[in-house]
Amino acid sequence: MQLTENEILRRVRRVEIKTRGLSDEIFAGKYHTAFRGRGMSFSEVREYRVGDDVRDIDWNVTARSERTHVKVYEEERELTMMLIVDMSPSRMFGSKELTKKNVITEIAATLAFSASKNNDKVGCILFSDRVEKFIPPKKGRSHILTIIRELVGFQPTGTSTALSEPLRYLVGVNKKRTTTFILSDFINSESDNLKLEDALKIASSKHDIMAIEVFDERDKELPNVGIIEVRDAETGRREWLDTSSRRVREYWAESYNRQHEATQALLRHNRIDQASIATDADYVAELIKMFKQR
Repeated sequence: MQLTENEILRRVRRVEIKTRGLSDEIFAGKYHTAFRGRGMSFSEVREYRVGDDVRDIDWNVTARSERTHVKVYEEERELTMMLIVDMSPSRMFGSKELTKKNVITEIAATLAFSASKNNDKVGCILFSDRVEKFIPPKKGRSHILTIIRELVGFQPTGTSTALSEPLRYLVGVNKKRTTTFILSDFINSESDNLKLEDALKIASSKHDIMAIEVFDERDKELPNVGIIEVRDAETGRREWLDTSSRRVREYWAESYNRQHEATQALLRHNRIDQASIATDADYVAELIKMFKQR
């Protein structure tokens, strides 16, 4: 559905009102605590002291002064947050009050306002089976609202999901280490799974990456409501299912769990923190839990 300009602006305002309050009251402090010290910048040199790390010796200064000197670093207070946001068709599904798109948008906005409160830059990569749009990192409320506007109203051209694409793009476009959140339902196309493994390995070695999976309960479990028609949002394939059959419901759940566990194993292998959030769950509590584990 194509939204009008006025509808987009109204939705952006609603998202801002809800998520800015959450970030002001809850996340600003926890965000800084979780991610402080992730980057270090050179400050000065001083003479070597017993106990200093020999890897910090500045050999050029040592040679000139004929006394051993070491480099001193300080924490980089200014961080850069990147939001990698899934815009594929499957995000439009929702069996409860909110769709996956609604929840992803709210989480992204809350994280963005938290970063802005901490005076950090925020950028965004929108993707489907390709990189749909790149918003370079900047500071300020107007920039955050620009990101939310795109999350609300952007119409992707891709029809499936390829998670490897935005990760490769991230590595190419951001040379400086970033704090990066992937927000997706992680229903990845099978053809991209091998590429994803390599992309995650490279990206996680250069950036501090966290994965936030947003799912609907019906992704993982079918209700017993008789014969229904289901449609794959990304392939367009339609199929009739007899949900009164226990075997059908078990197969549906097993298929989801198999894919979900494979994704989690891949993220753990690359030491990527992760959270799984249902569309009807309290995402605030889940994000706090993830932050506390860091």
